[in-house]
Order: sequence, then structure tokens, then C-alpha cells
Amino acid sequence: MTQNLYDQAHDELSTLRDLMRFAVSRFNESRVFFGHGTDNAWDEAAYLLLHSLHLPLDTLDPYMDARLTADERAAALELIRRRITERLPAAYLTREAWLGDYRFYIDERVIVPRSHIAELLREQLSPWINDPWAVGRVLDMCTGSGCLAILAAEAFPEAVIDALDLSPDALAVARINLKDYGCEERVRLIESDAFAAIPSERYDIIISNPPYVNAESMAGLPEEYRREPRLALAGGEDGLDFARILLEEAARHLTPEGRLIVEIGNNKDALERAFPRLSFVWLDTSAGDRSVFMLRRKDLD
Repeated sequence: MTQNLYDQAHDELSTLRDLMRFAVSRFNESRVFFGHGTDNAWDEAAYLLLHSLHLPLDTLDPYMDARLTADERAAALELIRRRITERLPAAYLTREAWLGDYRFYIDERVIVPRSHIAELLREQLSPWINDPWAVGRVLDMCTGSGCLAILAAEAFPEAVIDALDLSPDALAVARINLKDYGCEERVRLIESDAFAAIPSERYDIIISNPPYVNAESMAGLPEEYRREPRLALAGGEDGLDFARILLEEAARHLTPEGRLIVEIGNNKDALERAFPRLSFVWLDTSAGDRSVFMLRRKDLD
């Protein structure tokens, strides 16, 4: 978006409806890529503008014809400009991301949360966990912003959660979110390369949303995804580098009735070819039944 067009919009557009139309037109014209919480220009514009104006994110229509002050208009247009020119995901612009009703602090040190495991945790992993109050220990491997660890603490009220990540920057962001949710006493943040820092720990549940983008897909990622930490995305040639570590080592860290739950994106076929003797249970999410698998410890043995 040229500066002249930006200045013209500031001078001539007056209502939220005007800015919505302007933002949608510019997003489509610039071919920005969606996928970090929205999948179209209208929803992206609505989120950014409502956030900028400090309005409820689920209430757009009553405010559409409201006139904006000059300062409000300038702030909203700046968000639109940066979204286009810098190709930053909206979450990095607003410093927040949502998983259902849960809001998390986010910045460029972590991947934008969008794990389908969050949906399963909101249901307390039913029907695979019969008694959520009997779960004593949970491990969140590759915790990033800490969002799944926090949801695990909500799902399993008696559990203590270990949240591991190789990145100290990611753990710093997770620490902010733990404080926001008052989880510091129940969630332990650990810097670790896979299981290296917890050689003898055992858990009732291990969850992980590890790096799983294969090399071919990494090479073709849109700019918005390239703004995220590569460490959190790149899963090796076939996207399964970290999944292999989990499948090889998780059994030693699970209790006898423990369960391993892992998200692997679009790699179901590749995983089943690589591990033909494992009986993966594919869990239903909004993305279907091809992205999150479960194994019991005895399956891994």
C-alpha cells in the first residue's frame, strides 16, 4: 500500500464500514496469505480493526457505521499497512492469539498457536481418558508459547505439567502466559532437547505439537509463515524427524497406562509407511482424522 493511498484513506474514510471495505480490498489486492486464525480477508480485517478499536472481537455489526476519531483511524490503518507490507501474521501485530475462548500472549519468538490438540484437551481427551482427575503428570513436548500446557492444566485439575522446549526465547513467552493464567505452581518450564533434561521422568500423558513441515513444503512457505521461528516448523526431509524421536523414546517416559498424543499435520501417510507395525489411533478434530494420532505405551512396546 503506497503512502499516498494511506494518507488518502486517513483523510476520506470515516466509519468502521469504510475501513472494513478498504482493508478487504487492500488484502485481496496484495494477496496476503491467511492461516493464522482466519482464512479470508473479511475475517482478518474484522479481527484487526476490532482489536485496534478495543471492541469485542465477536461483535462487528452494531459498530459498522460508527465514526472513528483521527487517532483511531490512524492506528487502524497502521495495522492494515503493516499486515500488508511486512507480511506479519495478525497475532504478531496484536500480540495475542486465541484457542477457543483462551487468549495467549504471542510474539515473534514463538509459533502462532493453532494446534488441533487444543480441541481435544477442551474435551479432557474423552473418551480416551476415563477419569481426568486421576491424571497425575502430563508432559507437553515442544511447548512453544505454553498454550497446550495451560490447557492441559485446565483439563486435568490434579495434574502437574512439565512443559519442554529447546528454545529459551519460547520459554520466556510461555512464562508470560503461565503468569497470566496463574499456572506457575502447576506447570514447570524446562529447557531441553527432546527428553534430554528429563531422563527418568514418567507421565500419564505426553502431548506434542512438534515441528512437522517437510523440506518441500518449507521451501514453498508463504511469507507469513516465514516470519515464524524455523525451529518450530521444519521437520526434516519428510517432516517426521521429531516424530521419530517421540516414537523411539516415549515408552520409557510413559506410565504403564500412559498415552502419547502427537500432531503431525499432513504427514499421516508418510508416518504409516515409516512405522507400518504401529497401530496408530487417529483422533477426530476440526481438521478431520488425519493430523493427530494417539498410541498407548503398550503399543509402543
